[in-house]
Amino acid sequence: MGMRTVAVAGGGAAGMMAAIAAAEAGAKVVLIEKNEKTGKKIYITGKGRCNLTNTCADDEFFSHVVSNPKFLYSAVYGFDSASVCSFFENAGCRLKEERGGRVFPVSDHASDVIKALNKRMDELGVDVRLNSDIRTVSVKGTQEAPAGFEIKLADGTLLNADSLIIACGGKSYPTTGSDGSMYDILREMGHSIKEPVPALVPFNIAEKDECAAAQGLALKNVGMIVKDGKKKLYEGFGEMLYTHFGLSGPLVLTASSYYQKKRPEGAKLYIDLKPALSAEQLDARILREFEENKNKDFSNVLGSLLPGKLREVFPARLGIPADKKVNSVTKEERRVLVETLKSLEYNITGCRGFDEAIITQGGVNVKEVDPSTMESRIVPGLYIAGEALDVDAHTGGYNLQIAWSTGHLAGVSAAQN
Repeated sequence: MGMRTVAVAGGGAAGMMAAIAAAEAGAKVVLIEKNEKTGKKIYITGKGRCNLTNTCADDEFFSHVVSNPKFLYSAVYGFDSASVCSFFENAGCRLKEERGGRVFPVSDHASDVIKALNKRMDELGVDVRLNSDIRTVSVKGTQEAPAGFEIKLADGTLLNADSLIIACGGKSYPTTGSDGSMYDILREMGHSIKEPVPALVPFNIAEKDECAAAQGLALKNVGMIVKDGKKKLYEGFGEMLYTHFGLSGPLVLTASSYYQKKRPEGAKLYIDLKPALSAEQLDARILREFEENKNKDFSNVLGSLLPGKLREVFPARLGIPADKKVNSVTKEERRVLVETLKSLEYNITGCRGFDEAIITQGGVNVKEVDPSTMESRIVPGLYIAGEALDVDAHTGGYNLQIAWSTGHLAGVSAAQN
C-alpha cells in the first residue's frame, strides 16, 4: 500500500494545521497556497496580534458558534483550546491569556503564530508550494472504488494524491486569497454551497449623516438590541464605534452574524446609552441636572449626559434647540430625552461587503460532510476544513479555534483513511 499522499489546498490556519496533523500521522503531504507566503489572513487577525483561541470551557464554546455548532462537537472535543495552546507552546510560540479568555502570542505578533506553523511543517517535511493556484481537480476511480485525485495547477503541473483536503477559506478579505474560487470546484464535485455572506461585519445605517458627524466615537459599556419588527434578533452589552457609513465595533460585529441569517428589511438597532440606570432613575438624575442649571442652554446639560460627539447630534435628534434654556424644557421633551438615551434608534440598511468582513457565513453544506472525520459524504477521500464550511462564530478566538480543530481532524482522517 505504501505511504498515503495527502494534498492540502490552502495555506491558512485550517490548511497548515491539516498538513501538520496529516504529516504527524505518517502521510506524505503537499500544501498548495496561491499567495507568496502562508498565513496571510492570520497575519491580519486581531489587529495583527492574532487572537488564536479562547480558553472558555468546551460546552460554553459552542454557545459562541452562530452556524451549526453541533456539527463541530467531534472536531472541537478532539482538538480543543488546551490542545491548541500546547501545540503552539511546543512549537516555540509562547502564549498569554487576556480578558474574556482570549489567547494571544506573548510577543503580540501574529507573525510568531505563522512562524510556529511553518517551522513545524518544515520539521515534518511538508512540501509547501507557494504561488500555486489550483485550476482543476479530477476525481479518479468510482464512489465504490475511489482512486484518489489528479490536481492541475495554473502552471500546468499535475499532482496526484490519495486524499485532498480543501481549506481555502470563504470570501472575506479576498486580497488574502480567499476569493471563493474553490466553491466552483466543490460544486463541480457535487457539493452544494450555502450562499456565502459577509459576517462579523459593520452595519450600514440609514441615519448616515448622524453617524458621520459622530465618526470615530467609541461607546463603552452600552446595551444594544437589534430587532426585526417585534422579533429580537440580538441583544448584547459592550463596545461599539461610529463610522462614516454607520456603526461598527465588537457589539455590532457580533450582531451582524445574526442579522445576516435573515437579512430582514426594515430592521432596527437600539442603543441603551445608560444601561446601569432604569428610565425612572435616569429621569431623576436629569431633573437634578436641570434644577442645578436652570439658566443654562440645553446643550450644556447634554454635555454631562453624553459622550463626545453625540452632544452635537442629539439636539437635532430630539427636536430641541441646542440654545433652549433648561428652565423652559417641557416635561414631554424631558420624556423624549430619557427615551432616546435608553433607546437610541437607528435603521439598518444592510451590512458592509466582504472586503470588511472578518469571516464568511455560508459555505459547504455541513449535511454533506461527516462531522467525525470532516470527509465529504459525496466524494470519498475529499475532506473540507475551516471557513469553507458553513460554520461561523463570534469574535474572541472562536473562529480560529474552529479552523485549528476542523483542520486537525481532517488531517488525521485523511492520513489514516
